Amino acid sequence: MSEWDVFVKFFVHEGGYLIIVRGLIATLVIAIFGLIFGFIIGSLIAVIKVTPPYKRAVRIPQRICDFYVLIFRGTPMVVQLLIIHFVLFPLIGISFPNLVFTKNIYLQGEVFEAVTVFALNSGAYISEIMRGGINSVNKGQLEAGRALGLSYPITMVKVVIPQAFKNVLPTLGNEFITLVKETSVVSFIAVIDLTKAFQNIASSKYIVMVPYILLGLVYLFLVILISLLVKKLEKKLKKA
Repeated sequence: MSEWDVFVKFFVHEGGYLIIVRGLIATLVIAIFGLIFGFIIGSLIAVIKVTPPYKRAVRIPQRICDFYVLIFRGTPMVVQLLIIHFVLFPLIGISFPNLVFTKNIYLQGEVFEAVTVFALNSGAYISEIMRGGINSVNKGQLEAGRALGLSYPITMVKVVIPQAFKNVLPTLGNEFITLVKETSVVSFIAVIDLTKAFQNIASSKYIVMVPYILLGLVYLFLVILISLLVKKLEKKLKKA
């Protein structure tokens, strides 16, 4: 029996598709929520860093943000996962329960730990992306908002950041693609993501070629889909 026949038999008749579906859900949850929370964190840091440091109350948060960005950009994602999973969360007593959808489809508690790490890591990179985007917006936009009586934070949130978002959308799309591909490292904390699901199939059925080729094709499909969605969103924002 060929590798393809073994894989099809396991995938269709032995419920192997459930393993892949569960891994795919974990991968998408980690990447999507990592990007969403990372965007919030990164935008907040970017606003703090572009604020003119006239007062001591601004300079101190800016130093904290610089240190945060240095830590999360200067250390590997795997190291951050290991520290949070084995050191930080156990030390402060944080644990996440499994989120069960059906008997065979559920999210492990470790998935939420991975979301935390991906959000913090992505926030460091997105902060620099958003800082460049904010600096690309004409300064007259900020001055116009202040002239209308809006406070500095409100002007940034309602006037400047939306324009900066349009400017950096392609870069944010690349960040999302990077997060999807980097989810393959979450197996270090026992998360069954897309990569780990195919690895389990390969090791349990003693087949290598078919699972790994299909794994590469699935990631390629996800990247193409994300690229198309980003381009479509970019066109809509240009019209707006």
